[in-house]
Amino acid sequence: MLIARVIGTVVATRKDVRLEGTKLLVLRLLNPEGNDEAGYLVGIDTVGAGIGEKVLVVQGSSARMAQDSKERPIDAAVIGIIDTVQISR
Repeated sequence: MLIARVIGTVVATRKDVRLEGTKLLVLRLLNPEGNDEAGYLVGIDTVGAGIGEKVLVVQGSSARMAQDSKERPIDAAVIGIIDTVQISR
């Protein structure tokens, strides 16, 4: 799993029919401390996440196991909205 922040949405009027009705989010990867990492993802939203929220993201075959994602051509899915992250050192 990855930690990311929702920074935007993607609107695609023409797309694979299996993606119709899905919300696509632009995600900025974060490190565990909440600082920006290099890279962005576009992922399907399965939990109703909004702009600015920190989220849990899965990729690959795990993304296709998310709710209502089976048989969809996706590589990243938002599967949780993060309330807090606690790191013990």
